[in-house]
Amino acid sequence: MKKWTLLLVLVFSLQTTTSARSLDTPPIPKERIAIVVLDNPQSPQDIQLLIKPYKDIHLRHVFQEAIYGFSVEGNPESIEKLAQQNSKQIISVSPVNEYKAQGEEGVKIIGGEEIRGLFDKQNRRLTGKGVTVGVIDTGVDYTHPDLKRNFAGGRDLVDNDSDPMETKTLGRATVHGTHVAGIIAANGKLKGVAPDAKILAYRALGPGGGGTTENVLAAIEQAIKDKVDIMNLSLGNDINGPDLPISLALNRAVDRGIVAIAASGNSGPNVWTVGSPGTASKAISVGASTPTIKVPYLLIEGMREKLRIQPLEGSANWDIDRSYPIVDGGIGTAADLKEVMGKIVLIKRGKITFSEKAKNAREAGAKAVIIYNNLSGGFMGNLEEKIDIPVGSITKKDGELLKSKPNTLATIAISEEKDLLADFSSRGPVTDTWEVKPDIVAPGVAINSTIPGGYLSLQGTSMAAPHVAGACALIKQAHPEWTPDQIKAALMNTAKPLEKNGKLYRTYEQGAGRIQVNEAVKATSLVSPSSLRFGKFESEGDNHKTFLHVENLGDKAVRYTFDIPKQADGLKWSFPLAFTLQPGEARDVKLELEVNPAELKGKIHDGYLTIHAGANPIQIPYIYVLEEPNYPRVMGFDFKYGDRQGTYRYEVYLPGGAEEFGIALFNPDDFRFVGFLDTNQNVKKGLMSKEITEENLPPDGVYLAKVFAKKAGKEDFIETMLVIGEVVR
Repeated sequence: MKKWTLLLVLVFSLQTTTSARSLDTPPIPKERIAIVVLDNPQSPQDIQLLIKPYKDIHLRHVFQEAIYGFSVEGNPESIEKLAQQNSKQIISVSPVNEYKAQGEEGVKIIGGEEIRGLFDKQNRRLTGKGVTVGVIDTGVDYTHPDLKRNFAGGRDLVDNDSDPMETKTLGRATVHGTHVAGIIAANGKLKGVAPDAKILAYRALGPGGGGTTENVLAAIEQAIKDKVDIMNLSLGNDINGPDLPISLALNRAVDRGIVAIAASGNSGPNVWTVGSPGTASKAISVGASTPTIKVPYLLIEGMREKLRIQPLEGSANWDIDRSYPIVDGGIGTAADLKEVMGKIVLIKRGKITFSEKAKNAREAGAKAVIIYNNLSGGFMGNLEEKIDIPVGSITKKDGELLKSKPNTLATIAISEEKDLLADFSSRGPVTDTWEVKPDIVAPGVAINSTIPGGYLSLQGTSMAAPHVAGACALIKQAHPEWTPDQIKAALMNTAKPLEKNGKLYRTYEQGAGRIQVNEAVKATSLVSPSSLRFGKFESEGDNHKTFLHVENLGDKAVRYTFDIPKQADGLKWSFPLAFTLQPGEARDVKLELEVNPAELKGKIHDGYLTIHAGANPIQIPYIYVLEEPNYPRVMGFDFKYGDRQGTYRYEVYLPGGAEEFGIALFNPDDFRFVGFLDTNQNVKKGLMSKEITEENLPPDGVYLAKVFAKKAGKEDFIETMLVIGEVVR
């Protein structure tokens, strides 16, 4: 008999586990670990006095830099009593979640040919010299020849020692942090964005790339103590909320003068998919764009429409110069691939890895491999090692179309693409604050960088974020007196808004656009905040005000004017008159927006406001929402062992609270309704946690769970498999 847990892990995408018990991980400890956030700093002695009445609560860490607070281990009921009885001092209590790491051309894209020839006012070349970047990740292989001269130390928060080396344990080895560090500051065979910047490595994610909120908070805490200039977090979870501890910690780091950069996540292309800490208001949240890439298309005999193939990283180029038949290869096992010699084989996603499918096909003599999705839409992926035949992915719809046309002849056409938003890049806006996120985008597809023992091409917003960290190092070297807000403004004010087929992406998809480091370094007029949130409009006549801080850092007077948006029913804008700033002068200006929701369609409204700094236009992305927008009402569901024998505990995040909440169970074979695991009404927004006692559990078995929440006439749900009791493996 073996206990099972369902664990969802996306490679190179930091995800919170959303399941019962893992098929491959040990049981969760009986005690619960939680992060307690305080409203003001307290000494370790005061905290000890605070928890002293609760004999079964043990203090683990005290945080005084990243957040004001501490982590404890103990009985959940006691932790809840601690929070209730000290509600004036305690802002929030959050569980410690499990995290995973998120997944030379990119350097040229973000700075053109100028990036290696940028100089500061003293005519010194900009290479990141004198700037320290903290990489909070899986560790760094500091023995790599391209990184050893830049490595400046760090800390292992997993093993709690001073050696932040990547995990090298067979089967659990990691490469992610080394890849990220190389994009920032490789200085050898490869050159990072800022090849002379110093890297401080903080290993917060251990074997297999796993870590916890506690590990990451401790890493942020240490980086603040070490006074890094910039910190990069290519990690996150799938909870779109501004109030999680790591998001709050990044805001605190920015207040301490550190530029904080976070990957937005790899859960696109749907709206509301940006996850914490990419939701941190003061951090720079980064989405992924494409560098110049060659994209293959399938031309099918008898079909006018061509089908786009997404190459998998690590595959050979799609330079196929003649027609080949396409045959069905099942799910790609050796038994499925008996008659694929000299053909393009179509394989369904699932059950075995992409690499196993590709290897089996190559050994069977296939000319190329196309893997089609088993869910709606397309996907991007990485092979575990390079392979000498082309391997790519297509959508479920296209795959099923090809499967219905066996032995159809196909040829490959190659098209060049650049500066498009990657499909996997998570989109905003942020729930509750209704804020534009990501802030900017950077290349995150087919990015070659350092890994232990060599080099590898990977993709993800994890690869986009370090491009921004390196860019910030160059700006910091050029302008050491600039604050994090000014550096963020320089990047966003000078970004290039991206478009597809002549239409701009939405602001909550790309923020201000793709960074242009050469322009950011030379910026002399800065406008902050560099994106505007007007909030939620609920009734006729609602009038919201916001302010912009405009500063002239140049050596000449500049006249500033605003472009007035086109008049539209239901909107009334109010802008300041034109004004002039002398060198070194700054001004706060007020903008107003009045909205009548009844005259507008849709719930999310966004665009760009243009400010002219002399002849230089600066575009500021803005957003506002109407009434109660259609954000997901439920996310981040997690189901684990309880603290007493036979009990279980669930956690779920409700971004706006819920009028009705429930967990309905169904038989997975015939979808027959079994009953409710739990129901509740009028639940407050935020993280909800509850223990289910043995008498309220259904019989042992496997169930399909529908976790649902209703608010303002909209219902959302998450479907997942739960295992209760013991199941024979």
